[in-house]
Amino acid sequence: MKKGLFFALLATVVMVGCSGGNTNSSTNTQSTSTTGNTPAPAGDAKTIAFVTNNASDFWTIARKGTDKAVAELNGAYKVDFRIPQDGTAAQQKEILDTLVANKVAGIAISAKDPKNQKDLLNDVASKTLLFCQDSDAADTNRACYVGTDNVAAGMMAGEELKKALPNGGMVMVFVGSKDAQNAKERFAGLKKAIEGTKIQILDIRTDEADHTKAKTNVTDTMLSNPDLAACVGLWSYNGPAIISAIKDAKKEGKVLVVCFDEEADTLAGVKDGIVAATIVQQPFEFGYQSVMMMAKVLGGDKSAIPATKKVIVPTQAINKGNVEEFSKKLKELTGK
Repeated sequence: MKKGLFFALLATVVMVGCSGGNTNSSTNTQSTSTTGNTPAPAGDAKTIAFVTNNASDFWTIARKGTDKAVAELNGAYKVDFRIPQDGTAAQQKEILDTLVANKVAGIAISAKDPKNQKDLLNDVASKTLLFCQDSDAADTNRACYVGTDNVAAGMMAGEELKKALPNGGMVMVFVGSKDAQNAKERFAGLKKAIEGTKIQILDIRTDEADHTKAKTNVTDTMLSNPDLAACVGLWSYNGPAIISAIKDAKKEGKVLVVCFDEEADTLAGVKDGIVAATIVQQPFEFGYQSVMMMAKVLGGDKSAIPATKKVIVPTQAINKGNVEEFSKKLKELTGK
């Protein structure tokens, strides 16, 4: 990690193997451009686009990282930060088509459905520099991936689940889409970690990034499975949705939670004891590292990309023992 601020000095980025928004009325997306304060050295600033896979608060931190990168690049680049409000692969396609038509210098995307987006992403990669961040599309011509080792993160979640349920129990898993690579890998890691235990995963329920459906899925699961011991949320907004459903059902302490990321309601749930642990990533670094690396490559330095074409940003389990310290550092980073 070169100059990342997020959770300072607690983790180091591993280079594997080497080493305010305007609404787009046509596609219901949110787009924000940020440019450094120093004028570009020659001509207009080049544009790097950063495309998320949903509208979660998780991406607010990633945006802070892109802002820092832009400031350090002295006005040579600006970032077009795109948020698909509906969180669908179809909307990502509309965004990508627009960005390519606008001839942006590069795009960093969290691929929603990499298997079915393969041809689309390869086409984009033939026209502009393409990185993946957060959720990879390794079977494409993307230049590099910047993000979490999601199998390892899933295993970390599984270890926390074992601590929460030492005698086993029935568990339901929740996520926006099973097709996203990060969801597949986290689920695989989770299952691997609990092998040989008495923990039973009933199923995985999806919501297509619909936050209302995310909560309804949890409510329905608790009604149909009165002996449910725990819920696992694989995407950032799943944690708050699970917590809200548990509170409505007055099952605090009866149904435990293991989830991902650092949304405010999730951290409050950790403090209250509803959430046994949340696995936090470093979205700030997703934004910062992606933009900085792409700027280097666009400037002719292809050595910025490691041989494995992956830059892994470590994760950490946040529980009641370290949530206060983490929250303090998060506030320093985000200013809220």
